[in-house]
Amino acid sequence: MGHGDGSGRIVSAIDADDTGTRILHVDMDAFYAAVEVLDDPSLRGLPLIIGAPDGRSVVSSASYEARRYGVRAAMPVSQALRLCPSARIVPPHFHRYQEVSRQVMAIFESFTPLVEPLSVDEAFLDVQGVRRLWGSPGRIAELIRARVLDEVGITCSVGVAATKHVAKMASTISKPDGMLVVAAKDTLDFLAPRPVRAMWGVGPKAAEALEARGIRTVRDVRDAPREMIERAVGPALSARLAQLARGEDPRVVDTERVEKSIGHEETFDADILDRSFLRAELLRLADRVAARLRRAEWETSTVAIKIRFDDFRTLSRSQTLSEPTAVGQRIGEAAQSLFEQIDRRDPVRLVGVRAENLRPAGGGALGLWDDDEDWRRVEGAVDEAVARFGAATISRARHIGRGDGRGAAQHPKAHGPD
Repeated sequence: MGHGDGSGRIVSAIDADDTGTRILHVDMDAFYAAVEVLDDPSLRGLPLIIGAPDGRSVVSSASYEARRYGVRAAMPVSQALRLCPSARIVPPHFHRYQEVSRQVMAIFESFTPLVEPLSVDEAFLDVQGVRRLWGSPGRIAELIRARVLDEVGITCSVGVAATKHVAKMASTISKPDGMLVVAAKDTLDFLAPRPVRAMWGVGPKAAEALEARGIRTVRDVRDAPREMIERAVGPALSARLAQLARGEDPRVVDTERVEKSIGHEETFDADILDRSFLRAELLRLADRVAARLRRAEWETSTVAIKIRFDDFRTLSRSQTLSEPTAVGQRIGEAAQSLFEQIDRRDPVRLVGVRAENLRPAGGGALGLWDDDEDWRRVEGAVDEAVARFGAATISRARHIGRGDGRGAAQHPKAHGPD
């Protein structure tokens, strides 16, 4: 398996056997960093950290030059700088990343209509129906890589396989700027030595539980007694891993894939101890989440919060609502309730609110009365005002005059670059 920094990279020969394949997983290489280099060529070859320069933020992305020092996404910038003191910090430009993403996705869709974006920088493609037009899956992968480089100016890596799971694993192994083809008949041999951590759906805790029982590779998953796997990760994930270990993955490329969640978070300039401020911040973030839900005509059935403390320990809590909603007040109240259930009272560096289990708005049965009717009218008026005058022109009264609200609420502990 690739190590995330390009070491351990495996690629296929140009004439690799692609018999029985139909799925491509295309993944941009260090996408945010690549776009920054595209816009400023003087950054090429330098170790780059994409993130805020204050040292309190987390790494959004890193160039391969920085990754070789151990820098990883979601790592505190202060820690990343200790690992790679010579790194250049570049603030993220998300609108630019979205713009380049649209260019890349348009290239994918010029080859096949069966494109399933997973994020701004990766997608699955089903190319079975366009072979007569473009050639074999391996040939199509090469054409896509060439066009992305020529027309956009960045590189991508492609996994070609019979299933989504294997294609995604293959693209990761071939990074950066590579292609790995796994013919259908070679699937089991390809999977056997891969670490369990590389399997789709295996997070750090599940991986630790499996490895504690000596289950370290996909071959081990295939050979271990089913009861042992179930004791480690539970019956649902156990059944799924057994299927994937056998090379079976019935999932198809889904062009109707919808956003699974909508969220916003805020990292503070200094640690916050004032719980009333934190509750107000959760409500502010809930309003932003709700506004996005209404624009997309979705409702949420589950509200989740994320709280990161000054020691970087992060807690998450979620709550299923009695009725789906896109009302910020209702989402905010749920977020505040979840926050109050957290016993820890240490200073907080980040809070986040997320709407999960989304569904189309108005899809439920109408009750005899609507508890949210008044709030729905108010927030609808807010939406209209924002559309006419901009988001900065209207806010809840409790937020007015607070600026970013942090001066009076800050924990007195000072923070400079660590």
